Amino acid sequence: MVLDPTKIRLTLLVLPAVLLLYGCESNFKDVQKFNVTEFTPVGEAENFTMKYTDSGKIKAILVSKQMLDFSNIAYPFTEFPKGVDVTIFDNNAKKSYVVSDYAISYSQSDIIDLRGHVKVTSQDGKVLETSQLYFDQKREWFFTEQKCRFTSGPENVFYSNGFDANKDLSYFNAQDFTGVGQASDF
Repeated sequence: MVLDPTKIRLTLLVLPAVLLLYGCESNFKDVQKFNVTEFTPVGEAENFTMKYTDSGKIKAILVSKQMLDFSNIAYPFTEFPKGVDVTIFDNNAKKSYVVSDYAISYSQSDIIDLRGHVKVTSQDGKVLETSQLYFDQKREWFFTEQKCRFTSGPENVFYSNGFDANKDLSYFNAQDFTGVGQASDF
């Protein structure tokens, strides 16, 4: 039996290539997983109370059933998927209360996005209700372009398609403002 040198060379070249491909095929899925970054929080908390202070004064108290900390990504945020209950204090210890079904706080912009049934109540009884409301922590200012209901007294109920106000609802602007009430109550 005579062996052809060309066939031997071809076999010696193709056989290692086939074995190499066959051996790596089972690990290919595992290798692909190394390049995937999972979107998971770096921290989680359940049933907690958090106090925010500035110069020794309490500025806010936040209570929530769940917090997810995503500070490990390019645009970090903190998510409160089960809602928040926040008490905000001004410099004279006047309180405003904020309740929402869901919240997300963006740390780079200092904006909090409140969603679901959102309700803000001032210490003097003014109430703002909407489905989505933003709070600018730097300016201490609420704003939304959603439909709102603003109550400033028992017979003073107003509706708008957009609203912005300071944190105690003592100063506000509204778009398409309608309702029933006394102008002197503002």
